[in-house]
Amino acid sequence: MMGSPSFSRRAVLAALGAVAPLVVLPVSASVSVPYRARRTLMGTVVDITVADGAQAGVAQKVDAAFDAMQRLEAMMSRFDSASPLSRMNQAAGAQAMAVPREMLDVLQQGQALSRKTRGAFEPLLGRLTAQADRDVGPMDNAQIQRLLPHARSSALQIDKRAGRARLTDPLARIDLGGVAKLPILQAGLDTLTQAGLQGCMINGGGDVLASRRADGQPWRIGVRDGVQPDRLLAVVPLKEGIVASSGDYERYITIGGARYHHIIDPKTGRPTAGIHGVTLVAETVDQVNGLGTAAMVAGPAGASRSLQAWGAPEFIVMHADRQVEIGGALASKLLPPPGQKAIRRA
Repeated sequence: MMGSPSFSRRAVLAALGAVAPLVVLPVSASVSVPYRARRTLMGTVVDITVADGAQAGVAQKVDAAFDAMQRLEAMMSRFDSASPLSRMNQAAGAQAMAVPREMLDVLQQGQALSRKTRGAFEPLLGRLTAQADRDVGPMDNAQIQRLLPHARSSALQIDKRAGRARLTDPLARIDLGGVAKLPILQAGLDTLTQAGLQGCMINGGGDVLASRRADGQPWRIGVRDGVQPDRLLAVVPLKEGIVASSGDYERYITIGGARYHHIIDPKTGRPTAGIHGVTLVAETVDQVNGLGTAAMVAGPAGASRSLQAWGAPEFIVMHADRQVEIGGALASKLLPPPGQKAIRRA
């Protein structure tokens, strides 16, 4: 879910009680004091850390990375009525419109993910993901059944050569929050790398991208316990690559004692159930983009099997019954949280 940078939007997010699934543990500075900066982007807090803060022009280069991410957020935010994404939603059922190249790429990724996951990931859930917005809230069964037939990626037509796209269904709406965030963070990291900075880390509210540090030390990424989000489940040592998390405790509203979070099952139109969180570790964004969301939709019985089939073998799946599944070689890489001797499995 991506939001505009307005104060009112930040106030809403504070009311939602958002919790970032990942925590970057302190950097051991063997060269110089790390440089850190923070901005509110995409409806969350985005932190940039440069391990060696003495690198030339670090402040200006970090500002440029934030600007690159902010430009893309403004392009693909469903909360900004003037964004190209909002204009495309407003033009649903009409003729194709010109779309910026970066947005066109993300639209294609969303469609490809829908095919790859057999509909577990669906970018056209714009009307249904709004149930986690405080100004919308949960819908009744009649509303959901009316909207579900229009939440299908087949209603999205893309002409990449012409740089145009359209929604053929007047009731279809796109929400790129589940597929645009990682490419936006990657654009920030690319900006830092192209500017010549080494040892950079971007933490965007549950997703961490990092480049290799000059001192050879890994970044230490703490994974929150899905049952007790104030505690860490494990620590991922990451020299470079990505740790991406999705969870029902990240962003939600509570009404009548029931929690309504932002990850929607395309088959039911309701928030997913049975899994509290999914964390994926990979070398590149393309390997895991959108798959955490899809795994939560696959549910307790299908999440781990589906992730392996989709090419994301290194995962942590935190079930609502407190069982924890750790996939592939990741089990041998994980470290217990500070002060603990072991990683909780169940």
